[in-house]
Amino acid sequence: MGRGLTVPYRFTAIMLAGLWSLSAPSSSWGLDITKPTLSERQEQISLTEAAILALQHNLDISISRHTKESRLADIVIEQARFDPTMSVNGQYLRTVDPLERPVFGATGNLLNQITRFDQRNHTVTVDASTNLVTGGNVDMKYNPTRNSVNQDLAEGFLFNPAWTGGLSFSVTQPLLKNAGIAINQTFVKVAQNNAVVEQHVFRDRVLTVLASVEQNYWELVHAREQVKVAQAALKAAEELLATNRIKAKAGVMSVVDVLQAEAAVASRVEQVLVAEKTIRDEEDQLRTLLNPGEAELRQTVRLTPLDAPITYMETLSLEEAIETAIEQRPEIVQAKRNIESSELHKTFARNQLLPTLSVQGTVGLTGLGSDFGNALARNFSGDFYNYGAGLLFSYPLGNRSAISTYNKRQLEAKNAEATLASVRHHIILGVREAVRRVQTDFKRIETTRSARILAEKQLHTEQERLRVGLSTTRFVLDFQRDLATAQGNELRAIVDYNKALSNLERQKATTLDRYHLELS
Repeated sequence: MGRGLTVPYRFTAIMLAGLWSLSAPSSSWGLDITKPTLSERQEQISLTEAAILALQHNLDISISRHTKESRLADIVIEQARFDPTMSVNGQYLRTVDPLERPVFGATGNLLNQITRFDQRNHTVTVDASTNLVTGGNVDMKYNPTRNSVNQDLAEGFLFNPAWTGGLSFSVTQPLLKNAGIAINQTFVKVAQNNAVVEQHVFRDRVLTVLASVEQNYWELVHAREQVKVAQAALKAAEELLATNRIKAKAGVMSVVDVLQAEAAVASRVEQVLVAEKTIRDEEDQLRTLLNPGEAELRQTVRLTPLDAPITYMETLSLEEAIETAIEQRPEIVQAKRNIESSELHKTFARNQLLPTLSVQGTVGLTGLGSDFGNALARNFSGDFYNYGAGLLFSYPLGNRSAISTYNKRQLEAKNAEATLASVRHHIILGVREAVRRVQTDFKRIETTRSARILAEKQLHTEQERLRVGLSTTRFVLDFQRDLATAQGNELRAIVDYNKALSNLERQKATTLDRYHLELS
């Protein structure tokens, strides 16, 4: 007894199990687990609808769109460096000083005691300046001032209060460092290049999202079709089980055959359950790409794809595919723009190696009067003026910072060129692999279809042999399993072929053309 059941006991156990299986109902294995419940909602969706919804609501697309718009703001920020600036500054200053010596015109010739000298100044300065695209600066300033002293000392003053006005105009223009329109437009052009780069980054993100939608869509199609294959295999096993039970009751078939059919049914129920879970997983993956919103995402929605995969071979030309990819891929445009920006940075850094040499010029008018109108009239009379010009020269000894920056920009320019070459190589290799995958997966459709047809014939033959008593249940179950495997392989090849076509379109960056979409 310590070694287990003896042969008679094992035979009895098998017989009891067989009798139970003969009397057990088979309806429990035939439950339609794919039928939606009352809390689930069915929705049909085409591949085009999925693509449009993804472009409208996908979170990655939204993030990339906002980043693209921020790059446009950078252009305005750089252009704003040349916007004029205007300032108005008003000041009031009162100064009360002790006088220890006579002031001509105020205290006479003698001063016997400390005298209080009270001055009040009211000044307004209006200043307007702007940076020029040549690197220079223009500044215009007007500052009327009212000055008054205490009345007991004011008899000797010509004007009390006295109004003065000063109008000045000055220009500074670099001649070496920071001189020229091209140098001063460097960062505007870099910002424009960055905006173009971000636009193509956005386009690349759109293509990636569309490709992901297509890949998930076809995987959902595969999952739903795989359930049908699993259900067909389950139905075949259930029919065989029912037949074996009838034959076993009639005494023309052994209980072992019934047990084998029963085990096959249980195994295939498991396969249906796993296949159904895969459908729900793929539905969630696709809905995540469509970003329906949290409230909608909490609901259970069963998606039914409307598009069927294609099984015909599309005309392919490797050279045309490579040329299209080189022309259309966003990475190429990004790399070219980065080269332009690197050259702009290098040119600017080379300019910074020069010494500072600037020419400066200024001209001004002044006026004096007893009131503002009188001072203003004399200000523009041209009787009182000043002008001047000069040169400013400076150069940092060693200039190590500018030299190191220029060397760094040279290396960055070389790296940008190498990056473009690397991108081109990766694109060519990616297109070649994508074309091979399309060709291989189409051949897989042909071979798996042939294997499936042969599996159907073998199963039919073996079922006929079982019917006349020349085969066994095990052989029929094996051929049923082989047929299900062949059907799954053919389905996998068809879906992989459609995914390969999608991947090729992504490699060529022509996915938007298939949907007749343009990015504005």
